[in-house]
Amino acid sequence: MTDNPSVPGRRRDLAMHNDWWASGWEHVLPRQGFPLTMLIGTASQPGFTGSLDDLLQEIFDGHWDMIGGGLDGALTFSWPDEEWDYEAAPEGREANEANRWETFGAMLTAAGYPVPKTVRDLSELYLAWGLACREETPDGTRWSMPAALPLPGDLLPLDADITKRLDRIRWTMRTGPLVDGLIHHLIDDLDEPHETLTSLDRLAAATGQDADDVRIAVTELVASGDAQVQRGQEPADAERLEAHQRFRLVMNWDHFHEQRVQLRIEGGNA
Repeated sequence: MTDNPSVPGRRRDLAMHNDWWASGWEHVLPRQGFPLTMLIGTASQPGFTGSLDDLLQEIFDGHWDMIGGGLDGALTFSWPDEEWDYEAAPEGREANEANRWETFGAMLTAAGYPVPKTVRDLSELYLAWGLACREETPDGTRWSMPAALPLPGDLLPLDADITKRLDRIRWTMRTGPLVDGLIHHLIDDLDEPHETLTSLDRLAAATGQDADDVRIAVTELVASGDAQVQRGQEPADAERLEAHQRFRLVMNWDHFHEQRVQLRIEGGNA
């Protein structure tokens, strides 16, 4: 085992790649993809030299339940001890697992990749896909990950349903903070107005965003049924508004609050 320069007796903190959720890999890979990415992300931090087995031994004494024990554990799409959701998957655990493997295996075979059976097999696919890099140096094995993970659709022939799902997830992660910024302005600064006469420029100045980002936020509110955009008495298309054009933003706050759970912590003196 390669010597590790970390302080003896001190546990290394796990690190997760920031791009994992936005990339959509968790919706494509077996469930061990998440802890494997965390393990490689941790191995990529400064101060570690060695194999993934070395790191697993250092942090978990060689056995990590989340990953299925060790790197030679079998891959699965479901947690063996989880209560099965028969409403979401009425066919049951075994049939669902078989279907997931059939789809996953077909994708990999079509793309010319071997179908992994163990976590170690999957780690080798990470290297082939460019999700991770392993380099042998005079000091030992070094790991790294790219700043932006390759997308599943760039490497595998995803079906239409999963492609649409991943596109929506990435779009939501892109637009979510923009919508939040606009909503905070409407709630905290304007006290939830039923409607407000404004423009993209004005909203941009009030939220600290640029006009194009505000346009995206307004468009998302309209698409989700939380708002309407009107010029005069006629509906208007937020995507076609000029930044300076005045419009009425009409909010449906009942719908908004029904669709979202908001935790608002009121500060104050004890």
